[in-house]
Amino acid sequence: MRCCHICKLPGRVMGIRVLRFSLVVVLVLLLVAGALTTLLPNAREDKMPTSRREIKSQSKSTLDSFTLIMQTYNRTDLLLRLLNHYQAVPHLHKVIVVWNNVGEKGPEALWNSLGPHPVPVIFKPQATNRMRNRLQVFPELETSAVLMVDDDMLISAQDLAFAFSVWQQFPDQIVGFVPRKHVSTSSGIYSYGGFELHTPGFGDGDQYSVVLIGASFFNSKYLELFQRQPAAVHALIDETENCDDIAMNFIIAKHTGKTSGIFVKPVNMGNLEKETTGGHSGMWHRAEHFLQRSYCINKLVNIYDGMPLKYSNIMISQFGFPYANHKSKM
Repeated sequence: MRCCHICKLPGRVMGIRVLRFSLVVVLVLLLVAGALTTLLPNAREDKMPTSRREIKSQSKSTLDSFTLIMQTYNRTDLLLRLLNHYQAVPHLHKVIVVWNNVGEKGPEALWNSLGPHPVPVIFKPQATNRMRNRLQVFPELETSAVLMVDDDMLISAQDLAFAFSVWQQFPDQIVGFVPRKHVSTSSGIYSYGGFELHTPGFGDGDQYSVVLIGASFFNSKYLELFQRQPAAVHALIDETENCDDIAMNFIIAKHTGKTSGIFVKPVNMGNLEKETTGGHSGMWHRAEHFLQRSYCINKLVNIYDGMPLKYSNIMISQFGFPYANHKSKM
């Protein structure tokens, strides 16, 4: 019996060894399979680098470029001329034309027929002719920076490129070419004007507290902020057909606690209003224009329960601007 018992042990030992060996082989095969799986291309992961590159490229494009918004009314001739000019401006991502000729077809077909163009132009027909149409949150807007230009304003590409570089340093403020100011009188009533007005308490130095948005860069987030303002602000702009730019300065100054804008001195900027054949004169020609703007400032002070505008004497200019040197020699 012992002999038989002893004779059976090698078989059991051999079985255990075979089982262990089999387990080791299985584990090795699993490890090898896992290693191979990690080395094989994965369809989802294979697409990820491309997607990341696209996101990175798009992010860089929208951060390093700006969208031009131009509102126009009865100035098709000037519009086409200005669109041709601004197409060549560096860093321009897209143009949005706010078409305020209600019920009239815009020049989109003509513009497209003379393409291709370097930068896409999108025409946005409006249902009503309102000043604040240009301050909508346009779904086509993809950049953080907005360049807003009036439909009679020609600004050189060099001025715009420089101002955009300034805005990139001050993205929470308006960076523009046309400064204005408010002044307080002894009666506590505010007046609106330019550098011809004396700012009480500031000596003889020039000060400004408003930068007009019709020739400026600002952050696109302020378009959404404008839409969230009290209804009285929108009603004031519709009532006067004026003052949307003053309202934006109030909003930004109140939002940031800083001066609303920074003045960049332009080298080559001009108004083409006299060259239009449309017969539409700018609002600033109206006799009541400056009275309306003083009226708006006082109304906005009441709406916002205070005066958020702050004075600044900062003026940023280009040194050694080639076109300026060229002009000085003529």
